[in-house]
Amino acid sequence: MGWNSWNRFQTNIDERLVRETADAMIETGMRDAGYRYVVVDDGWEGARRTASGDLAPNDRFASGIASLTDAVHARGMRFGIYTDAGTGTCAGFLGSLGFEFRDARRFAEWGVDYVKVDWCNTGGLGTHAVYWKWSQAFRAAGRPMLLSVCEWGRTSPWRWAARVGHLWRTCWDIQDTWVSLLGVLDRQRGLAPFSGPDRWNDPDMLEVGNGGMSLEEYRAHFSLWCLLAAPLMAGNDVRAMPEDVRDILVAPEPIAVDQDPLGRQGDLVRADGGREVWARELADGSCAVVLFDPSDAAGEVAVSWPELGWDARDRAVVRDLWQRADLGTFAEGYATGVAAHSARMLRIARVEG
Repeated sequence: MGWNSWNRFQTNIDERLVRETADAMIETGMRDAGYRYVVVDDGWEGARRTASGDLAPNDRFASGIASLTDAVHARGMRFGIYTDAGTGTCAGFLGSLGFEFRDARRFAEWGVDYVKVDWCNTGGLGTHAVYWKWSQAFRAAGRPMLLSVCEWGRTSPWRWAARVGHLWRTCWDIQDTWVSLLGVLDRQRGLAPFSGPDRWNDPDMLEVGNGGMSLEEYRAHFSLWCLLAAPLMAGNDVRAMPEDVRDILVAPEPIAVDQDPLGRQGDLVRADGGREVWARELADGSCAVVLFDPSDAAGEVAVSWPELGWDARDRAVVRDLWQRADLGTFAEGYATGVAAHSARMLRIARVEG
């Protein structure tokens, strides 16, 4: 969990933004809710390498990356940075091709905790070999750092990237639109067997609070990402977010589902009449369920106990995780109305005896 600069700011970044964002994550309660990584994406790099061949920041980061890392660490959080596996980054800055070991060592010297390695300008390269080289470079650097593999799901990284990194993008970049959200979500179907502790499918960063969707759509976005056990990387301007956006990002019960220690990703249980049921097993034996209506019309969405692997005669307590309230005890299943472009997020626990 953390924050990344790209979705809201793209290359419009500087060290002041990063420091102010870290402070805002503390002031808004995001850090205490679990958001610990502050990640600077593309746009921090200088125009050329140093005489010794090292990456260096541009003049918007005049104090240096090590100073910025120290500032983030002093606030009780971790620092992340971006580079690209090719000759140049997606925004046209210096890439790391041929400098993997040098750049990994430099990141370690700066005290970096997380590195996102993108895949632009990589014509003719193979993902397996390149990211394996990055993995070896991390091991040689002498500092534990998370490796975020970002080849956009081109070569099914869920099948191989757990051997080299800690999380991997499963799809193209998300955009701040409902259509984009649905496209990304559809890409996650069937990927649950490939995810678990220390090896995470990444459907991309959160768009919550960036203005392109409604609050209900953002709440559905957050519910589904938590159900998917996705890395929760906020991408908005946390320095100026309204209270209703903050309430989504720090919602304790959806976050508890995302961070459930079993680490089992949810998946689509049923799609019927344009409406969907997604479910996820939790460590205490209960299930998290998202009743999702992506359509333009409100309707009823139901989940049956057999769809969760239970007996239809079981009795279960249903809890609404956004209302933070139990809704009652039910047999056979549960059904409720769901507004258009909306979701209900539930925890369903069988009653023993």
